Amino acid sequence: MSIRTTHRALLSRLLPNDKPDDLAVRQGQFHIVVIGSDRVVCLPRTRATAARLPQRVAALHALAGLDLGFRTPEPLFQGGADEVPFLVLSRIPGEPLKSDTLNDAQLVDTVAAQYAALLSALARAGTDETVRAVLPQAAESRWRRFAENVRAELLQLMSDSGRLRAERELAALDSLPHVTRAVVHGDLGAENVLWEWTHGLPHLSGVLDWDDVTLSDPAEDLAAIGASYGRELLERVLALGSWSNHGLLSRIAAIRGTFALQQALYAIRDGDEEELEDGLADYR
Repeated sequence: MSIRTTHRALLSRLLPNDKPDDLAVRQGQFHIVVIGSDRVVCLPRTRATAARLPQRVAALHALAGLDLGFRTPEPLFQGGADEVPFLVLSRIPGEPLKSDTLNDAQLVDTVAAQYAALLSALARAGTDETVRAVLPQAAESRWRRFAENVRAELLQLMSDSGRLRAERELAALDSLPHVTRAVVHGDLGAENVLWEWTHGLPHLSGVLDWDDVTLSDPAEDLAAIGASYGRELLERVLALGSWSNHGLLSRIAAIRGTFALQQALYAIRDGDEEELEDGLADYR
């Protein structure tokens, strides 16, 4: 049954300027997002996601106070004590940019320059003491604990060849340094970056879905850009940015190799069978 039907009264109250049957609905890993004309409603898919809503609100408030050069969703109000948990956010105009859109050098250069500016803004934000006081800092033991958890919770669900692949990907994490100098979105895939078109060129309008934001290694966001758009765009972003190398390409490759395992680990803990199956598809 459609979310528009099961939550009709709630959506009518939260989005009074819209007709429920006309609302667009998108399903992400953590939330079902109902898109109104000027605001969106995020409905957590699991209890664990609902429990993380206050942390998400605090992070969004901190980001909204910065001059990042692009928009982030602003929390309008939150509910859930005696009803379905939800979070209402301001709506950012624009649409994700499809990879097949980047079909000439000018488009690649235009998009790469804006991604480089986005990451530079997040790096600057990582020096803001107000932001650092609110956002979680990646733990030094993060990748070691991640590998331990994958081995404990996911390996038994894989085929023999899948386990060998997972072990190779986990071994690559051993050499990652502990870096916490920048704000890192944590899920900077194409679906979370919105663009508007002017005079035939895309202009970055905003970034969504800050559930995984931390103070961490910019290689994580660079890996997501490469996974979404391929090597050519990633190389242009790297050429335009002011990156300290220190094995950056190796860090990007190692982190990119964990994306499906990260999805599966989140899913098994949140009890999300659909996301679990998708994350483990290449390990079965």
